[in-house]
Amino acid sequence: MPTRYDRYDRLKFDRPSPRVLRITLTSPLKMGAMDAVMHREVSEIWADVDADDSVSAVIITGEGRNFSAGGDLNHEARLPDDYALRMQAMGEARRLVTGMLDCRKPIVGAARGWAVGAGLACLILADVSIASKDAKFSDGHLKIGVAAGDHATICWPIMCGMAKAKYYLMTAATFTGEEAERMNLISLALPDEEVEARAVQIATQFANSAPAALRWTKIMLNHWMKQAAPIFEASLALEFIGFAGPEGREGMNAFLNKRKPEFDQETPV
Repeated sequence: MPTRYDRYDRLKFDRPSPRVLRITLTSPLKMGAMDAVMHREVSEIWADVDADDSVSAVIITGEGRNFSAGGDLNHEARLPDDYALRMQAMGEARRLVTGMLDCRKPIVGAARGWAVGAGLACLILADVSIASKDAKFSDGHLKIGVAAGDHATICWPIMCGMAKAKYYLMTAATFTGEEAERMNLISLALPDEEVEARAVQIATQFANSAPAALRWTKIMLNHWMKQAAPIFEASLALEFIGFAGPEGREGMNAFLNKRKPEFDQETPV
């Protein structure tokens, strides 16, 4: 029987427990990077989940050894010269964030290996985020010459505080799941072999909880982040302005050619 999920190509679905839907990111790219299809699909899935009366809780996880290594830079390198594509990507980035915040069903993120960029957004915007202690995280925007936009400004300061947010967003430094738990960016850091089972356990608990009370609690708590919506919109706009600028072009070109970027230190900003 056809379902609302049949149209998705990069997301796999199964039911590890009654009323629990597990979404698995399945990328054809190295390290689970998001191609254009997956980026669109992770921005659209949350409305379908929210409308599905058979689902009370959701798990999002990655296939294989990594959660997701972020956007496909071969695709993103087209953004500077294609306004329509740039606006499409910007809209998807917005819908990914607002979709996860607005989805009434509790979301559990389960990450092993690398989670970067949009992949990291999917993890830390989950209501409960679980990662292996040796998972590797980075918000890599500054490495490619664009502002730390999309999810970062709406949730990092409230989760881990401004000092840590500024350090990791302005340096684009890599950090582990254990460090992410220590600074309150994720809920739990566990041994690698325990991550998936714990995610199912928590999602099953949610699926057997008082549904209205649980959803109202999520809605109320997410209003703390929604207060930052104007900051989020500004950061998203500045990020995508940067994609079309000289720093974005140089950063992406350097990354794709595996060289150190050479940014012009004279800027009108």
